[in-house]
Amino acid sequence: MPARLGATRRCAAVAIALALALATAGCGLGSGSELDHVELTATRDYGAEQLFGRGVDDTTESDTVMRVLERSAEISTRYGGGFVQSIDGLEATRDSGRFWDWLYYVNGVEAGVGAADYELRGGEAIWWDYRDWTATQRVPAVVGSWPHPFVDGYEGRRLPVLVECLTGGNACAEVRARLKREGAVVASGDPEGAIRVLVGPWDQVRRDPAAAQIEDGLQASGVFAEFVQVGDGFELRGLDEEGAPARDFGRNAGLVAATRRYEAPPVWVVTGTSAAGARAAATLLDEDDLRDHYAVAVDGGKKTPLPLR
Repeated sequence: MPARLGATRRCAAVAIALALALATAGCGLGSGSELDHVELTATRDYGAEQLFGRGVDDTTESDTVMRVLERSAEISTRYGGGFVQSIDGLEATRDSGRFWDWLYYVNGVEAGVGAADYELRGGEAIWWDYRDWTATQRVPAVVGSWPHPFVDGYEGRRLPVLVECLTGGNACAEVRARLKREGAVVASGDPEGAIRVLVGPWDQVRRDPAAAQIEDGLQASGVFAEFVQVGDGFELRGLDEEGAPARDFGRNAGLVAATRRYEAPPVWVVTGTSAAGARAAATLLDEDDLRDHYAVAVDGGKKTPLPLR
């Protein structure tokens, strides 16, 4: 047999074997292995109105946040397809110096890359929100994807949760119980890289550098609330979408919020103007009270999503 003919036949045999292997696997080139269920939510105006919420089961390891969105809604993109311009006809816009855009979170943490570059690992909660970001473009972490990031992790890693009890008393026990109920791994020591939950009255919680960003203002923390010192104590004040003071809460008000310092994992604060306020905030740790909210205040048993409208 001529050498050239033999080589040709061997190449053909390899190609056929490869095609058969792919057919047997039931996938095409680049499709990847199947991933766990992904949650996809779209809202507007800081979560004030849910546009849709659905589970996506046909995701693979080659998927990105953008690909999942493309299969679930009518979208348009910009900047070479890396960023979302519109979802189901609701389009990013600029008007009289104000800016409305689609911004997204994965497991309650602001994404640091465009949606086309964010690769999925499975189990994520993806939240798109259309909002006026004139007051602050950066909101590094939110509470509205509870029980994420505690149950499915941060940046692809399932991290332990460290509950730091800052004279929080019964509130700490409540927080630990609710986290464990959701399946979170609550640490007993002080593991490096844990997702931290600070529990206690604000006069104690504010000593932590991550929580102290709330006192540095909306641009620093992304939290639409502030604690105002009155005498020896503090009052909780809610901010509106423009970052302006909009409501003063009562003497035992509570707050559940999240922020992030540098590139560290998010830090949640379960706090209040008093120990009673912190206990009230701890009772908000469930999906009914936190879903699709950036932060939540509680006063006299009544919850108020933040920012105020």
